[in-house]
Amino acid sequence: MNVSLPVLDRVEAGDREEFREAVLAGLSRTPRAIPPKFLYDARGSELFDAICELPEYYLTRTETGILADCTPELARLAGPGCALVEFGSGSSVKTRLLLDAMPNLAAYVPIDISRHHLDATAARLRRDYPGLRVEPVCADYMALEALPADVNGAPRLGFFPGSTIGNLEPHEATAFLRRARTLLGDRGAMVLGVDLRKVPQRLHDAYNDSAGVTAAFTLNLLRRMNRELDATFDLARFAHDAFYNPLEGRIEIYFRSLAVQSVAVAGRIFTFAEGERVHTEYSYKYDDAGIAALAKSAGFTIDRTWTDPARLFAVVYLETAP
Repeated sequence: MNVSLPVLDRVEAGDREEFREAVLAGLSRTPRAIPPKFLYDARGSELFDAICELPEYYLTRTETGILADCTPELARLAGPGCALVEFGSGSSVKTRLLLDAMPNLAAYVPIDISRHHLDATAARLRRDYPGLRVEPVCADYMALEALPADVNGAPRLGFFPGSTIGNLEPHEATAFLRRARTLLGDRGAMVLGVDLRKVPQRLHDAYNDSAGVTAAFTLNLLRRMNRELDATFDLARFAHDAFYNPLEGRIEIYFRSLAVQSVAVAGRIFTFAEGERVHTEYSYKYDDAGIAALAKSAGFTIDRTWTDPARLFAVVYLETAP
């Protein structure tokens, strides 16, 4: 135990330094933006789990319903003895549907940037699935170069649920899926959750819930900067701002300054104009043609697509193209 502590300290110090550099760079650019992965510290991950339970946030329950129906077929397509690799695992709630349907997995590899959340999730899964090998990887899945050596001999099934692919700009989504294809190998496949285009009001409500949980999730980024970067954000003087951009086919999420104000961050001073927004996240919505084009651009082919009756959401089974 004592041997691992210095290693952990170095990793956490590296995480803090990456956060500091990204925030300073993002607040120095025009327009200002901070990468969405930094929303997911321990508190941010907890708040996102709460968002998934909200009545307005149809995505989680709709995708869960689709997965509950399609996992038997999905398990048949993947076959026994594969390693399930989840990119951005969070609490792995939906993953349990796959774990229950695939008892002969070689391993489960959850990948998440939040160390606290990842360790807690891995501990719960080891308790609930004592026969399952759980190999957690604390990393940014956008930059991951390799999977644990213990799963190298098994066919790999990637899992990227929750419409997280929509948080990536189109070129980033293609780059991620290309990297995932390399990690999964020529025998690999991918299960992808995709939010579909729909009536804009339905989308607006999903990202502006009446309980204010999504707003708290966005503003938690300011709390994190205050805590980790000695920032001086007054959360009462900033607001969550989310809306649908029909031309781009995406939800855009920002925090917005409610007044002219100056804020210290990591020893530097940044001045915000009244109404100035700092971008934190996109959520792109896809149609069938867009999903097909994305899969092809990354070296996958679509084998199966499952949707709910209202076609709010799609779960897509991708195979590696020859």
